[in-house]
Amino acid sequence: MQPGDTETELGVPIPGRILEEADWARTAVKRLPAPGPLDWSAIFGRSAPLVLDLGCGNGRFTLGSAIARPEMDHFAIDVLPVVIRYATRRANQRGLHHVRFAVKDAQTFLRTYVGDGAASEMHLYHPQPYHDPRQAHKRVLTPAFVSDVHRGLSAGGLFVVQTDNPDYWHYMTRILPYFFVFEEHEGTWPDAPEGRSRREIVARQRGLHIFRGAGVRRDDLDLREALDLAASLPPPRFRSHGPWIELDRWEESHR
Repeated sequence: MQPGDTETELGVPIPGRILEEADWARTAVKRLPAPGPLDWSAIFGRSAPLVLDLGCGNGRFTLGSAIARPEMDHFAIDVLPVVIRYATRRANQRGLHHVRFAVKDAQTFLRTYVGDGAASEMHLYHPQPYHDPRQAHKRVLTPAFVSDVHRGLSAGGLFVVQTDNPDYWHYMTRILPYFFVFEEHEGTWPDAPEGRSRREIVARQRGLHIFRGAGVRRDDLDLREALDLAASLPPPRFRSHGPWIELDRWEESHR
């Protein structure tokens, strides 16, 4: 690829254009520091609203958001080093100095490195549903995880989720309103009508329905209440425990 070129993937342009090498950025965080809340102003060299992409894949959403919103810092993670290499290269070539990528799983990253009220937005696109019930414990969007999202967002912060799995979506729409003022989003995202993520593009090309939604942090819910709520809500075992038996029982007992 040459300076000025636009890349495509699955027939869809990747946001941004490749710059001259002298204008490239360095976006890779090759090693996270010792456990503890990250110093975002030290990482980015400025103080700005923070967007977290929790499971960024090859970085399509983060690239598009960072290009459209240079006033906001973007930190994206994924557990797979290979996709982080793609994402880092693309962000570097586009000169996105307000972007960082690191290899880390979302649960540990939120719990260990994101301080209270640190982020203005968090995004989670197409978390792995793990169709095999024996792997249900690996599903990322649990009540404890959602509680960590709530804690890590600033007042009025935004949590955006998306999946092509109807069972996972049913669980999300039952759990998330306890922590967020949550609304489903009809239709495509206006900033990326062909897809915010590679997975979304693939799913749509396969004819799958995409479920989208966003929630504003419930600021009337304090940390202790959120933790207690997370401890009481059932985990996402929708494949192995029938049609929402646990959630139905939980809601019945709390009426």
